[in-house]
Amino acid sequence: MSQTVLEKLPTRDRIVLAAGELFWLQGYEATSLAEILDKAEVNSGSLYYFFKSKEALLLAVLEWYLANLNREVLDPVFSRVTDPIERVFGILDGYRIGLTMTACTGGCPIGNLSIEVGDHIPAAREKIAQNFENWRLAVLQCLMDAGSRLPQDLDRDELATFVLTVMEGAVMQARARGSLKPYDAAIQQLRNYVRQLEAQAAATRPAG
Repeated sequence: MSQTVLEKLPTRDRIVLAAGELFWLQGYEATSLAEILDKAEVNSGSLYYFFKSKEALLLAVLEWYLANLNREVLDPVFSRVTDPIERVFGILDGYRIGLTMTACTGGCPIGNLSIEVGDHIPAAREKIAQNFENWRLAVLQCLMDAGSRLPQDLDRDELATFVLTVMEGAVMQARARGSLKPYDAAIQQLRNYVRQLEAQAAATRPAG
């Protein structure tokens, strides 16, 4: 987020968004409170007025992601894509854009935090799990909206989980290799699988 946009926000929002961006790009442990203060352009008194600790700020960042999944991730795709299956791949393309913007260093902000803090900050792990679940449910709704285009006996709930797994694994490999190739390969294989499912459904659909 640009500094100009941050400057127009209320103080608490500036702190949360500044922290979220730094946690995403640098990691939670590697980001100092001084860096957050500098980016948010606030003093330490303002920070501690809203948050008693860095951990409290982390939880606020995760709450922000929970509250803004639609606005930040889904709505930009759904406003221009109406096909339910293509909406899934539109969401995945959003993560590719994030990788491109950060030269494959950014990745998924929730996935990053899951690896870094999920094991030792239980309250954060709970919010991370809910973020993943809300993302998965959004994909599940797209798969449900696809209706008869997918096989009737397909477990769409499990497929939604698989989509999330492919995305997170593909992001991790892209970051490790510093290249979009593993991400693109994984998403292409997912698309091939979905096409096979569509072909299977079409073959068993009654004529007319």
